[in-house]
Amino acid sequence: MENWIFLIISLIIMIAGLIGTVLPLLPGIPLIYVGYVIYGFASHWQYYGLTAMIVWGAITLLIIWLDYYAGPLGAKKFGASSAGVWGSIIGGILGIVFLGLIGIIAGPFLGAVIGELLAGRNQRQALRSGWGTFVGFIGGSLFKIIVGLTMIGSFLWWVILK
Repeated sequence: MENWIFLIISLIIMIAGLIGTVLPLLPGIPLIYVGYVIYGFASHWQYYGLTAMIVWGAITLLIIWLDYYAGPLGAKKFGASSAGVWGSIIGGILGIVFLGLIGIIAGPFLGAVIGELLAGRNQRQALRSGWGTFVGFIGGSLFKIIVGLTMIGSFLWWVILK
């Protein structure tokens, strides 16, 4: 019976992690991995073992790395200067605080544009950097959602369906 309790706890944590793949306030993929760890300990690893934990652990670390470096690299790809990159980071934080869900997208875009304008770039260059930030955010979010759904799907397969 107690495994069901841990299953529910793990699934709640995984759902929070899936939400966190879009909301930067929650560490999405790491939370999903924590769900694996909790249920693994509770079930004495009878449904999945070391191989699954190593593979998902490596993917989790890769996602964490990508979260830190993909945004700035994507912005640079669209021609952003360091002012635009920092503007998008600051704009993202302020956007969430002052605009809520809309600020998740609008904040980094506006921050990148304002950062570029303050750095002396023209309006076209600033908008291009803002667009790069938007494209990077959407691409990264979609990738994290796909990975998160795959992690949760494989968990459900191993624990419930298999």
